[in-house]
Formats: sequence, structure tokens, C-alpha cells
Amino acid sequence: MGRLTTHVLDSAQGKPAAGLLVELVRIDGDSFSKIGVFSTNNDGRVDGPLLEGDSLTVGTYELQFHAGDYLRSEGLALPEPAFLDVVPIRFGIADVSSHYHVPLLLSPFGYTTYRGS
Repeated sequence: MGRLTTHVLDSAQGKPAAGLLVELVRIDGDSFSKIGVFSTNNDGRVDGPLLEGDSLTVGTYELQFHAGDYLRSEGLALPEPAFLDVVPIRFGIADVSSHYHVPLLLSPFGYTTYRGS
């Protein structure tokens, strides 16, 4: 059964990013539909898949990571406005039987992502 998961690591502090707000949006042309709002746990993961089974369909999606709010809550000195606020990662799901893992490595001035396993 296919599923979508995520994981956020705070590379500036060398720890999981706990309490980071993540929004999942489905994109159809110019239309954006919010699917869910999640918060990362103490391991920087969302408790359970963001999508799985019949809710995982072929299409274009976007994860919106609320990095600015998280970094401020950690007491990191950020410029105003912050260089990174909401980090969008747009990706496609082509095979609903696969596991799509979209991790984020985050710091106040940069981020990295990849398709994980």
C-alpha cells in the first residue's frame, strides 16, 4: 500500500524539528485544495502517514513547512523578515503503490530535500 510521509531535521541545531507546522495541499492546475495540517513530533516526524491507501492518488502535491515560526520558537536570532518563512516543496505522485517520503533538512538560511525511503 502506498503512502506519503515526511521528516524534518533542524540542521542548525543538530536535532529533530519538533512542533513544526506542515500543511499538505493538492494542486490541480490553478486550483489548490488543502488536504491537512500536521505538526511534527519529538522525532521531527508526523504521527502516521500524511496520505495512504485510497487517499493517495496520482497528482501534484505541495508540502508547506512553516519554518519561520518554528525557528523563532527555538529562539534563533532571525532577521525581520526572516529569510525563510514558509518552505514549499512541490512534488508529483505517479505510483500510488509506492512510499513517497519527503524529508526536509532545515536551517535559518537554507534547506535541502530529496525523495527518501
